[in-house]
Amino acid sequence: MRGMPQQQLDERALAVWKWSGLISSLISWIVTIFLVFAAFRFNWPWWIAVIAGVLTLLETLLLVTVLPKRRWQRWRYEIRENEIDLQHGFIFQKRTVIPMVRVQHVDTNQGPIMRKYGLSSVTFSTAAGNHEIPALANELADKVRDQIAELARVSHEDI
Repeated sequence: MRGMPQQQLDERALAVWKWSGLISSLISWIVTIFLVFAAFRFNWPWWIAVIAGVLTLLETLLLVTVLPKRRWQRWRYEIRENEIDLQHGFIFQKRTVIPMVRVQHVDTNQGPIMRKYGLSSVTFSTAAGNHEIPALANELADKVRDQIAELARVSHEDI
C-alpha cells in the first residue's frame, strides 16, 4: 500500500489565491454597488441591497481568508517512479493517482499574479483529461515538469 502524498505547495500560493479571491469577488461588489444605486435611484427595497452587501462581504471573507489557507493545507502531491499522486479538497478530499504510462504531455504555466510571486503550475495531460499541480516555485516547477517528462518517457519505452 502506497503512503499518502507528502509534498506541499509553495506557501506563496496563499497570496496568489487571496488575490484571485479578491478579484473574483469584485464582480459581486459591482452587482452590490448597482443594487445600492438602484435602491437609491429607483426606490427599490433597501433590504435587497443590504442582503447583497452582507452576502458579498461573506463571499469576500471566505475567498480571501478561509479558503486559501484550507486549500494550501490540504493540497499534497508526490512524484514517484511509476505514478503521480495528487490529493486535494476542502470538504471533499479527492485523491488521484496517475500512472506515468498514461502521461502524454507535461508543461508549466503561470498567470500574471503567479508570475509576480515567482510561482508556476505544472500541468499534464492523459487520455482521461488534464491534471495540475498548482503554485510551485518556478525552479521547482521546472524540475517537476522535467522529472515527469523523463519518467513518462521511460515508462513509454518499457511498454
